[in-house]
Amino acid sequence: MTFLCPLCEHPLTLNQNTYACINRHQFDVAKEGYVNLMPVQHKRSKDPGDNKEMTQARRRFLHTGHYAPMREKVAKLCQTYLTGRQQTLLDIGCGEGYYTDFFAKALRQQDSEAQIFGLDISKIAIRYAAKRYSDCQFAVASSHRLPFANQSLDGVIRIYAPCKDTELERCIKIGGIVITVTPAARHLYQFKQGIYDQVRLHEEQPETLSGFELVEECKLHYPMALNGSEAADLLQMTPFAWRASEDFKHRVSQSDTFECEADFMLRVYRRK
Repeated sequence: MTFLCPLCEHPLTLNQNTYACINRHQFDVAKEGYVNLMPVQHKRSKDPGDNKEMTQARRRFLHTGHYAPMREKVAKLCQTYLTGRQQTLLDIGCGEGYYTDFFAKALRQQDSEAQIFGLDISKIAIRYAAKRYSDCQFAVASSHRLPFANQSLDGVIRIYAPCKDTELERCIKIGGIVITVTPAARHLYQFKQGIYDQVRLHEEQPETLSGFELVEECKLHYPMALNGSEAADLLQMTPFAWRASEDFKHRVSQSDTFECEADFMLRVYRRK
């Protein structure tokens, strides 16, 4: 399986280090191993996606292992529902590839020919992912214009990542799956307590995906005890960072132990 041209939607063929379509649109593979399939006319800003500081904070936090239980649960769902041969899996909003690589290793335990793709609009994040995880194929691309052919994917993973359901319906094979991870009611509740006057729980209603049926739903809740630098990184990688006062950020970073809750909702949708 290959990518589609983001300009004319014809298949891209890789020749040496350049992807090209029949209309002679060309996209060079960067030295790190990724391809940029997000032309300037599709960007809303010069450098869309997470900036360097957010990317580094997320990378540091994820590698502490505090979100490893969620990663392991999603990997088991992949193994349960993607049981054929030569499976194609896409991780949307993959960031630096922390999850993507783990899912690839899990899926290849039962399907050595599985193809795993990761895409993100952040060039900074994709550059790091491609450099570190060469067994996956990474691209800078928009989740609202997936660079894949109709019914070419067996599975898609979305961890907090937005995507048009029409694009999912177009790209995923009949019987294929979407695995989503969203905040459950009390996810990072302690951050909210320090930021908002009135704290509201996250809503847990499943989204309606056109062309899909919900086949499994499970919740993963556990406490986390973070040191000050870990808590500061976690705050920096979330939307809460935009709302938090400088005083709250300072108190979090100086904490000996910051106790908070991880609360994830995992859902599996099947393409009808």
